[in-house]
Amino acid sequence: MNRRHLLQLGCATAAGLAAPAVFSQDNLTKLKFTLDFRISGQVAPFFAALYKGYYRDEGLDVSIDVGSGSVASITRVASGAYDLGFGDISSLVEFQSQTTGLPPVQAVYQYYNRAPFAIIGRRDRGITDFKSLAGKRIAAAAVESTKRAWPMAARKAGVKANALEWITTDFSARDNVVVRGDVDGATYFHDSALSLFQRMKSEELTVLPFAATGLKVYGNAVLASSRLITQQPKALAGFLRATNRALVEAIADPASAVAYVKQREPMLDLKTETERFRITSSYVWTDDTRSHGLGDVRKLFIEQQVDEVAEVFGLKNKPSADAVYNLGFLPPKAERMVKA
Repeated sequence: MNRRHLLQLGCATAAGLAAPAVFSQDNLTKLKFTLDFRISGQVAPFFAALYKGYYRDEGLDVSIDVGSGSVASITRVASGAYDLGFGDISSLVEFQSQTTGLPPVQAVYQYYNRAPFAIIGRRDRGITDFKSLAGKRIAAAAVESTKRAWPMAARKAGVKANALEWITTDFSARDNVVVRGDVDGATYFHDSALSLFQRMKSEELTVLPFAATGLKVYGNAVLASSRLITQQPKALAGFLRATNRALVEAIADPASAVAYVKQREPMLDLKTETERFRITSSYVWTDDTRSHGLGDVRKLFIEQQVDEVAEVFGLKNKPSADAVYNLGFLPPKAERMVKA
């Protein structure tokens, strides 16, 4: 196949996964969904789908829990503790390289069309571009996706991966060490850096998105357990329909969607989280996504990402693109397009 749908329909059929029926209060299928991190505007569509009743319309009773990183999200789903998760594709490739037989976890809906990985540095420390990172002290958590993807971005940027010095820092401390000047910069998901942007002026910082190097890697996706895929295909299709519906609406009207995040976390600032989702949506609804719709991928890019991850992470086994993804449950393309 040349581009779309990696065609693992499992036991799903177009007829069986069609429009939702009407469900009573006590006739709902329970699904547990784990995020990769805390609740913020980045994941607004999931909460919009929850509180606007889109999941319930599909006959689903969905619970959403916070997470502690992509690896944890993947293992939660693989263990059976959760039906669905939100996690990084490169981490999924690594996880699958260590498994045999039927993949216990597969990506079923691509959320970030490009991973929002970035290094954000202080201009007064001389950080202006990727080459200027040589010799700089960059804060990162011990195990996190942006740091692990750095060698791939460094190669594209023509920089030695070991040219900078990593300073291990907890996620929650990154802003503090950058503001105090303990380090020269830090790794972020671009859309997770709003807290830093609120403490330092934009002219004081340089944002270096890995995507700017020409690195084409998919970021976080909705992940599903093999059990859910094979045993409850209608529930999975319904979850994706509801999520996609909310995501399309969120991209068109971010503030309305983010209001539902605040419903779950009242202490969050609506303006800040709306701006956060605007950054998120720039990695979700891209020129590439406009060509094939939300949730889908290009098989060539996946194959290239698997190759790069295998080389950089030193994987002995490489999963196939069809093992990583199962896109047979996506809503029709027309429903995955955002109207201008």
